Amino acid sequence: MTIPFQKLQSEFNRVLVSLGFSVEKAEICATIFAENSRDGVYTHGLNRFPTFVEYVKKGLVNPGGTPTKEGALGSLERWEGNSGPGILNARFCMERAIELANENGIGCVAIKNTNHWMRAGAYGWQAAEAGMIGICFSNTIANLPPWGGIDPRLGNNPLVIAVPRKEGHVVLDMAISQYSVGKLNQYKSNRQELPEPGGYDAEGKLSTDAAAILHSQRLLPIGFWKGSGLSLMLDLLATVLSQGKSTAEVTKTENESGVSQVFICIKPDSSNPTAQLIEEIIAYSKSSRPVHEGGSISYPGENTLRTREKSLKDGVLVDERIWQTVLAL
Repeated sequence: MTIPFQKLQSEFNRVLVSLGFSVEKAEICATIFAENSRDGVYTHGLNRFPTFVEYVKKGLVNPGGTPTKEGALGSLERWEGNSGPGILNARFCMERAIELANENGIGCVAIKNTNHWMRAGAYGWQAAEAGMIGICFSNTIANLPPWGGIDPRLGNNPLVIAVPRKEGHVVLDMAISQYSVGKLNQYKSNRQELPEPGGYDAEGKLSTDAAAILHSQRLLPIGFWKGSGLSLMLDLLATVLSQGKSTAEVTKTENESGVSQVFICIKPDSSNPTAQLIEEIIAYSKSSRPVHEGGSISYPGENTLRTREKSLKDGVLVDERIWQTVLAL
């Protein structure tokens, strides 16, 4: 079923106000949750909202928590998240990184003791809308085995890289596993097979069965050992720069809260040659012959824009069961 974007947003807003969020903070969070579903990232929009509400009720997310500055060195700043909502902390940090980049050409903001920021790409789009190149990443609870291991010891640490572009921003938003945990849960709930193997079953065989992968907790890292190494490095950078919790420390709580994140902005040259370079790279990529007849090549973020346009025209696609759950909150 589909729901008008404004209806989705207003229901999220209603619930958040009832949980003690200020009117302003509820509006921002409700908008981000609705925009995530609008753009097709249902796993971190409507589908994630009941979990967010649960974390607020458990006291893991403090509706009134706001970042406080702990230190700075040049264009690098370190902040304490005070267990505030991850969405609000992330938007604040990216905005601060944008300000630093406007002043110095580059800005980096690291934050500790924050919470799940929902769709990581939202902050890449935020940077791109401000005309900035944006890079951000977060550590998470351990839910990915290191290459050659069986037990989860790495975070499925999302990485975002965004480049502003007049004809449509280029925004890469990726988990370190072939499929995010949220996406696996979506396939499991819909009883659908994955289009490509996403991990291992209990017997150690590559599988397209989302339920079997979630049960074994052996998600497949992108690029095999390369993805495993990238996850470790992102955890190292987020922890060291923020002086916050590592994936190992976050995992001890058995809840994905108190994570560490980094936001980087770079002010690009606004000259016409820069825009031409971007177009040349995208055009060259798209000149490849598609594998399937009638197929096409898309740059990161292009399909997001298509989904956004369709959602605003026809309504946002929702899981009826989860929608009813939100209505009852």
